[in-house]
Order: sequence, then structure tokens, then C-alpha cells
Amino acid sequence: MIARAGSGWQTLLADLSIILFMVTAAALSQAGGGAAPQPSPRSEPLAVWRGGADAPRLAAWLDGQPRDPRQQLSILAHYPAEAGSAGQQAALAEASVLLADAGAAGRLARLVVEPGSDGIVASLAYDHSAPGVARGLQSQSTNPPAKDTAR
Repeated sequence: MIARAGSGWQTLLADLSIILFMVTAAALSQAGGGAAPQPSPRSEPLAVWRGGADAPRLAAWLDGQPRDPRQQLSILAHYPAEAGSAGQQAALAEASVLLADAGAAGRLARLVVEPGSDGIVASLAYDHSAPGVARGLQSQSTNPPAKDTAR
């Protein structure tokens, strides 16, 4: 008995893979692109400042926070997606004022302008993108503490 080339389980698996790919591609092409954008990933904040009429100036709030070089100040400006470019520009202008306040307090900040619920928030967190945090975590994990052998 002579086995025919290409008539084994490999061909069946290849056919099923192609069918799965085509069905998935068709479903994705039919899916609406109206899903709301997700906020950029960040770690849990240690302290949060929210803008408002009775809120203190950001520089005054930052002066009351303990300084740690591993902390990252993030200014998050949200604007309604329906507002489009005009809403984005207004949020950017408001965030620029806070960025200047942060500079006056001697802090560098990450600025994020994204669609979402209208408002502006500043947060201090140990984000992995902060200078020194990733290096500090890496050095702790790769270099175990030396044992004291002197007695």
C-alpha cells in the first residue's frame, strides 16, 4: 500500500487553521471600531490631586507631598471624545498650566491627554517608567544582598 503525499493529519490541520484564520479575519472586519479607547496603563497612585474650583494649586499640593526620586508625577487631562480636536486642545491648554506649576515645584511630569470623562487629575506613583525605578528593581532582583560572614 502506497500512502499518498499530503493526505495525512497535517493537511487536515492546515485546512482547519486556514478556515479559523478566515473566520477570525471576517469577524474582525465586521466589528465596529466604536470601542472606547482604554486609558494608558499606570501603577496605583500614592497621592491624587483633582482639579476643581476649591482645589489648591498643584505646586502647593506637591510641596505637601514627600519627595522620592522613584515617584513619577503624571498629569492626566481627559476630554469628551465628542468634543474632538477642540476638546483635546482645551485639555492640553489646561494641562500645560499644571505642567508649569509642577516645574515651579521642582518636579518633572509626564503629561497624558486622552479621551475619557472630562476632567484633570495629577497623581504621584511608583511607575515603572520613572527614572531609577526599573534600575532599582532590576538591581535588587539580580544582585542578592551579600551575607555577613564576619563573626
